[in-house]
Amino acid sequence: MSNDTFSQWLSGLDFEFWSTGQHKIDPPVFFEKWAKGEAVLLDVRAPAELEFLRFPFALEIPINELPARLNEIPRDKLVVTFCSGGDRGNVALAYLRAQGFDNARIMPGGYPNLIPEMMPGKVRKTLQAKNG
Repeated sequence: MSNDTFSQWLSGLDFEFWSTGQHKIDPPVFFEKWAKGEAVLLDVRAPAELEFLRFPFALEIPINELPARLNEIPRDKLVVTFCSGGDRGNVALAYLRAQGFDNARIMPGGYPNLIPEMMPGKVRKTLQAKNG
């Protein structure tokens, strides 16, 4: 993508976009959509981080491999970017949006925001919704 294309894309992200939070999604809403097959979590953490903590429901593509592996990301689902703290997730979101992934969001807050959704009762509820 050229600098002009990126500039045009960025120019369209006005106050309305940022102030309404339409670039974010909270974990409970993500898992509701994931259970229906409507969303995928794009985990952009590094392989070394994945050795310590993996999410079996996530599509794992390290941020530096994103351009080469863009074709692995579904365009027919909500794509939610995730990393441990949020920085790489934000970069991944910007990259995806600039590449035409209009249905991309970020799960803000990294680990502290996602881990509470991994409690047994919440996992059970999510799996029940997924399995109908």
